[in-house]
Amino acid sequence: AKGEAVFKKCKACHDVGPDAKKKVGPPLNNIIGATAGAQEGYNYSKPMKDAGAGGLVWDDAMLHDYLENPKHLVPGGKMSFPGLKEAADRDDVIAYLKQFSKKE
Repeated sequence: AKGEAVFKKCKACHDVGPDAKKKVGPPLNNIIGATAGAQEGYNYSKPMKDAGAGGLVWDDAMLHDYLENPKHLVPGGKMSFPGLKEAADRDDVIAYLKQFSKKE
């Protein structure tokens, strides 16, 4: 529930769930374990594609870093969101996103 509440900050650009659609950003279903910049049907920035080609995979640690400061992890990326400064908020959003990712 906490993660869903924090995710409202993300909903302007991202969607998640069974009916998730592409918005300004890609849908975030199955983001856990996914290669950065590789989801079909979304036009990622070159820096995000390069990060994925360089081995960036969205696990808990990488998502935590990215959600804290997107421009620090992927300089030049399209995401204009300033980040979630509270670690608990990042943890809650990651836990929420895991509900919409393939079970490991």
